[in-house]
Amino acid sequence: MKKHLLSLPLLAALATACNSNTQKTSADKPDLLQAALDTTVAAGDDFFTYANGSWLKSHPIPASESSWGIGKEVQNEIYARLRQTSEEAAAAKATPGSNQQKIGDFWAVGIDSVKADQLGAAPIQPELARIAGMQSVAEVPGVVARLIPLGVDALIGPGIYQDAKNSERMALYLYQSGLGLPNRDFYFNTDERTKNIRREYLRHLAATFRLLGQDEATAQANAQRVMSLETALARSSRKLEALRDPYANYHKKSIAELNQLTPGLDWKPWLTQLELGKVDTVIVGQPEFYQTVGKLLKTAPLADWKAYLSWQLAHTFAPTLSAGFDQEHFRFYSTVLRGAKSQRPRWKRVLDMEESALGDALGQLFVKEYFKPETKARYEKLVKDVSASFAEHIQKLDWMSEPTKKVALVKLQKITPKVGYPSKWRDYSSLTIDRSSLAANVMRANEWKYRYALNKLGKPVDRTEWDMTPQTYNAYYNPSNNEIVLPAAAFAIPGLLDADADDALVYGYAGASTIGHELTHGFDDEGSQFDAQGNLKEWWSKDDRARFKKRVDAIVRQFDAYTVLDSLHINGKATAGENIADLGGIVIAFDAFKKTKQYQEGKKIGGLTPTQRYFLGYALGWQNHQRDESLASRILTDVHSPAQFRVNGPMADVPAFYEAFAVKPGQKLYRADSARVTIW
Repeated sequence: MKKHLLSLPLLAALATACNSNTQKTSADKPDLLQAALDTTVAAGDDFFTYANGSWLKSHPIPASESSWGIGKEVQNEIYARLRQTSEEAAAAKATPGSNQQKIGDFWAVGIDSVKADQLGAAPIQPELARIAGMQSVAEVPGVVARLIPLGVDALIGPGIYQDAKNSERMALYLYQSGLGLPNRDFYFNTDERTKNIRREYLRHLAATFRLLGQDEATAQANAQRVMSLETALARSSRKLEALRDPYANYHKKSIAELNQLTPGLDWKPWLTQLELGKVDTVIVGQPEFYQTVGKLLKTAPLADWKAYLSWQLAHTFAPTLSAGFDQEHFRFYSTVLRGAKSQRPRWKRVLDMEESALGDALGQLFVKEYFKPETKARYEKLVKDVSASFAEHIQKLDWMSEPTKKVALVKLQKITPKVGYPSKWRDYSSLTIDRSSLAANVMRANEWKYRYALNKLGKPVDRTEWDMTPQTYNAYYNPSNNEIVLPAAAFAIPGLLDADADDALVYGYAGASTIGHELTHGFDDEGSQFDAQGNLKEWWSKDDRARFKKRVDAIVRQFDAYTVLDSLHINGKATAGENIADLGGIVIAFDAFKKTKQYQEGKKIGGLTPTQRYFLGYALGWQNHQRDESLASRILTDVHSPAQFRVNGPMADVPAFYEAFAVKPGQKLYRADSARVTIW
């Protein structure tokens, strides 16, 4: 069996190697930061390109991708390790019911494209028959209740989360859902790019119905039915920026009040069918959306519902079915929406599904080999250093009153850092995985996750739980738990041994863009509305909140002014939280770095001063470029600014950056002192 080994760079990034005689030292190879520079660009004009330009030129976007960057490089190396693990599990005579058996069977049937083609749409045929067999609209809620546990976003969006106003209690939320396009703007924006996406979406809908065996006329008619129904749902869906207001998206209602919101629709039997019959209160995110759901269930004809639910089912499982479904799904969602030129290898797509189904099982194997105790200790110390710096920043604020500062410091002190991997793993013993079909395994995994969430209702909140696996190149702040979660892979630097990474690089790359960023989320425009216990509760004075809002408004205006593509601008309101966290992370982690021996000695590495290396380390974290189609789509759907502006935007507000790179008036990033945004 051919082995696909994890390459040395990621091994090095995730673990301090034990045998130094087998490693290259930093003196043996070019400096990573210096090698990435494009010195034909002035740092004061475009720091993102100055910092990353040479790397981006030598790493074009692969045909199968809509973007490429450092995160994809890390992920590629993780893929190699997980592929080896999966292949070995598939070949082993594993104990039935063991994690190894589940991983092996998921992989074996997933990679078998011949079997998928032979099965065609058969794996979803029982559910298609259930939809086709409906005799009246009154049966729609029951079918929806069957599809949602399978992972189909059909019409409504139930979820089990901590109650935003009582973080000790798990609650049922109902959020807007049920759209095939990314969000409401794709149904209504009038620019040519979006109008073309709508035309292509209709083509995609009709093509999917043809794959389900419908003739051309029926397929076209059903495509129009789906578009009409989804447009009605989209009309009552909120915009991206409106979803960021936690108070405006919190409406606790009894079941009787929920029934009043949707006259003629009795929620009790529907919730019972969803296995939620014991729930007595629901938190509705967007009441106007559910009013529309209630009206449509009285006015939309049965034919519309059959078309819509069949489409949602086929859409959800298309990547697991035969090549026709898979390729048509790729054509629209990856090529039309994101600009990818060719399909990613099947083995990577199967690993993505395997990660979703069995992420903790894979994670246990991953951290055992590739996140050693000494590596974990380094980043736990970094969290403490950056947190201490944040406390000093809060104490020195000139716009926050002393009483609010005291409460802010308590909240900061109570933030729980989770570094590397969870203290306990999910138990998959009740999940059945076999070699019947990829679609069946994905369905069962989705049902398992649905019931895993249901099981939390009525029980104490488990604050040890992670919502990301350790092999995920990402991180998050959870306001309800008041915690930052930092997976092991988030610290990986391709091409560099962790032991060889100097503090300047690490404080910029991990301290600013990850740790400081996530800490600041606890105090951004959204996170700041939750108290130290994780409850949605105002803990600021009225004047402090007003002064904070003034600064937030300034960063909103700054990012609103950035043109990304053609006439597309960044949405400053939708991206405010991330932009605040980027700026906060940079200034907080920089002051932590100033206490290190490297900063105080001031020695150059690769011709770069410690301060320059710090800012370049931050820019390394956003080393990424993407296709125009992907960029245009993300402007409408993503609360993060594009990579270039996550570097250039905050840098234009940081005085230490001006000093480090001698930024002068007249350069593109230069902003007068009075125009620079200062928050934390």
